[in-house]
Amino acid sequence: MALLPFYTKFNYGNSTPELMKWVALCTLPGLITQSYFFGWGTIIQLFWSTCVALFLETLVMLARKRPPTTALRDNSALVTAWLLAVAIPPLSPWWIIFIGLIFAIVITKQLYGGLGQNLFNPAMIAYVVLLISFPIQMNSWIESTQQSSNSISFIDTFLLIFLNFNTANLPLQEILTGVDGITMATPLDLFKTALHSGKTVDEILQQPQFKDLIMSSWGLVNLSYLMGGLLLLKLQVIHWHIPVSFLSSLAIISGLFTLFSPGTCAPLSIHFLSGSTMLGAFFIATDPVSASTTIKGRLVFGTFIGVMVFIIRSWGSFPDSVAFAVLLANMCVPLIDYYSKPRTYGH
Repeated sequence: MALLPFYTKFNYGNSTPELMKWVALCTLPGLITQSYFFGWGTIIQLFWSTCVALFLETLVMLARKRPPTTALRDNSALVTAWLLAVAIPPLSPWWIIFIGLIFAIVITKQLYGGLGQNLFNPAMIAYVVLLISFPIQMNSWIESTQQSSNSISFIDTFLLIFLNFNTANLPLQEILTGVDGITMATPLDLFKTALHSGKTVDEILQQPQFKDLIMSSWGLVNLSYLMGGLLLLKLQVIHWHIPVSFLSSLAIISGLFTLFSPGTCAPLSIHFLSGSTMLGAFFIATDPVSASTTIKGRLVFGTFIGVMVFIIRSWGSFPDSVAFAVLLANMCVPLIDYYSKPRTYGH
């Protein structure tokens, strides 16, 4: 497969597999931090997701009467699997990943013709389908093991994911919702719920979950993905235009609302250090196939995502909105590229 235009300036032998491999490797700081705070579930979901993605990719290529190695070598299925695995709650049942990757690999990617032909980000299509179809499973985040004594062992985590019960024969739903339940809402969800219940922003920020957000589990996870994203920029695996315009537009619109309409929306610290902001800015929005390919277009693309993230988080039904914002921006890519493509000399 010809190298994508997004990668033409890089010095990795013009190898798409190498570039995809570096994208996966640079998620490791965030993955390790996420596993440290939320337990073994993230690691187990990662390995399960990888196996399912490679299986589905092979199955579809055989159905299309093409050699599976051609698709497997580009590592794009691996990246899709990893992004979906870190985006879902650690104790999600095994079939969540399986259904999600059917939409990501089979429908969004291969039915459109394979890598380079898909209009939408495969991992984000899968995430949105799962979020809308299975809201209970997709919102059952467990409390950080550093904030709770209810840590779950590797064996129990494995059994809960694949068999729906632990070594004490307690079902997953009872563990998550029982008297000693360990489920928790994300900071974005907590903030939106508290704001809608009539509390002021100052009152919300005094709650324990928000007092030291930068050192909280969600804050450190976002900072870890930021570190991995900066490494991608350093290695020139991605361009700076999309992440910088994404984060800048989110910061500007958040600052304007904080200045002119205080008490109505979350402050910038909540937007930057919770949810999937940094993962979205550096690893999801920069997808070379579904993102804009021109310099001006990438700036518009990133800005659009940042604005949409703020709008959906502030007034939408879902607390986090990176997936929805990226998919809306994907729809606009043909129009963005048409009006931002450089003029040929003499025209």
